[in-house]
Amino acid sequence: MLVGVVSDTHDNAQYVDAAVDAFTEVGVDAVVHCGDVVVPFSVTPFDGDWAFHAVRGNNDGERALADTVDEFGTYHGEFAALTLADTEFAVYHGTSEPIVDALLASGEYDYVCRGHTHERVHEVRDAAVRLNPGGVPIPGREEGPTALVVDTATDKVATHELE
Repeated sequence: MLVGVVSDTHDNAQYVDAAVDAFTEVGVDAVVHCGDVVVPFSVTPFDGDWAFHAVRGNNDGERALADTVDEFGTYHGEFAALTLADTEFAVYHGTSEPIVDALLASGEYDYVCRGHTHERVHEVRDAAVRLNPGGVPIPGREEGPTALVVDTATDKVATHELE
């Protein structure tokens, strides 16, 4: 199964469209958004031929966002535990590094996907893979936005630049 992972798109149509294009080109089966979609018009492009899951980010305050996601996917709140093709995913947007550490150390998840920091991360820790696709650029950082594609059959993670 191919799982697209994206985060912190913050209403940026250019990056949303680039992520959707990358996921469509690769043929993902599911998309996971790690929070900070921000408003409904930024989530509707993710209505594709895949299962869509999103967690709430700290900038996702608009009430209609949950309803929009639920029209074609699942809005999970601040945290989601997902089983996709017998692979366990934890998805979290929050600011607590100890929570991320606990999820990695728990032994319950194959992948721990996190947003919020806008910093790209791909590391193996405590037999789990920690992923953060980054987000829209933050002034002073050289790192551009990316989306990730996880192949649950091979455990390979591919990075797709969104610029």
